[in-house]
Amino acid sequence: MNGCDWAAARRCAHGCARPLQPVELPAPETLGATLAAPLIAAAAMPPFDCSAMDGYAVAGDPPWRVVGVIAAGTAAVRPLGPGSAAEIATGALIPAGTLAVLPYEKADRSGDLVTGEVTAGRHIRRIGEAARAGADLAAAGTAVTAALLGLAASVGVDVLTVRRAARVTALIIGDEVRSSGLPGDGQIRDAIGPLLPGLVRGLGGELLDVARLGDTREELQAALRNASGDVVVTCGASSVGRSDTVRAVLDAVGARLLVDGVACRPGHPQALALLPDGRPLVALPGNPYAAVVASVTLLGPLLAGLTGRPLPELPVADLVGSLPARPGLTRLIPVSWHGGAVRPVGSARPASLQGAALAQALAVLGPNWSGGPVPLVPLPG
Repeated sequence: MNGCDWAAARRCAHGCARPLQPVELPAPETLGATLAAPLIAAAAMPPFDCSAMDGYAVAGDPPWRVVGVIAAGTAAVRPLGPGSAAEIATGALIPAGTLAVLPYEKADRSGDLVTGEVTAGRHIRRIGEAARAGADLAAAGTAVTAALLGLAASVGVDVLTVRRAARVTALIIGDEVRSSGLPGDGQIRDAIGPLLPGLVRGLGGELLDVARLGDTREELQAALRNASGDVVVTCGASSVGRSDTVRAVLDAVGARLLVDGVACRPGHPQALALLPDGRPLVALPGNPYAAVVASVTLLGPLLAGLTGRPLPELPVADLVGSLPARPGLTRLIPVSWHGGAVRPVGSARPASLQGAALAQALAVLGPNWSGGPVPLVPLPG
């Protein structure tokens, strides 16, 4: 089988991507984007010495006389003298002179006197303990997750410099493809269209538009001229049959082919090209599982590169179960976790999504694999 080595194709897709221009956006609008500049703490976290527990701020030796109550949000508190205490809420400002915080559950109180055992500095969060002002908390290339948005807020950052998710236009090709209803003779239901939104989103992109085309070169050529977005994805017509128009049209429009087939199964007739305007095009095979394999091989790394993310390293796990050897060929097999190892699940046939629907990852069985650990490509979603 001719075609690019699978791992080399993945690296090529990532390496050919020119990262999108950075933009500054309000932090809540950046979920799913990628940091284009480090996240720098604008304020210390915590911004003042505060209590880590509900209890008593105590000063000096016991017993302590309770002289007040300090609620969270109180801006100014009186210092504590030796032998005194103040009830204090978690997160409240620690008064000057405090030795430690004595949690309620470890305190004995009688009237306005309280006793208990404390260790100096215990249950006090010091200013800047989690992050000092000016600290570099996350590097450029970090995905903006819900947790990162919370981190940014906690250190006073309201605007982030990011690369947004790359926008993808998909062209689904085939006279025989039907998008609804029961297919008639010579027809098939479109399985790729329904999986594309979640697949593209899970790989870090945004599906902008989906167009359905027939099998003529003219239709595809016109669709390429009119396609918007940062990336164009074709689905189907990527092989070398009479109705397979993608390669001929790419040649006709002057596209530069970077990956012309990948030595893997399924998904061999996938391709990666640069259109004359510089935008990348990923050609997915028309068989649905083969399209999934091609997406994680070429589209996922490409989208990572466009947003400035590193090429994800693949985790490794032992593969249990019997599989025939296929020398010279990389295979991608649907697997699910079985204890600390993975096991094949469902079908790995190019036209069937059963395995992918049941799997948690795709195991990558290299050309010389004969058993043992394998890299895993997590399945989006």
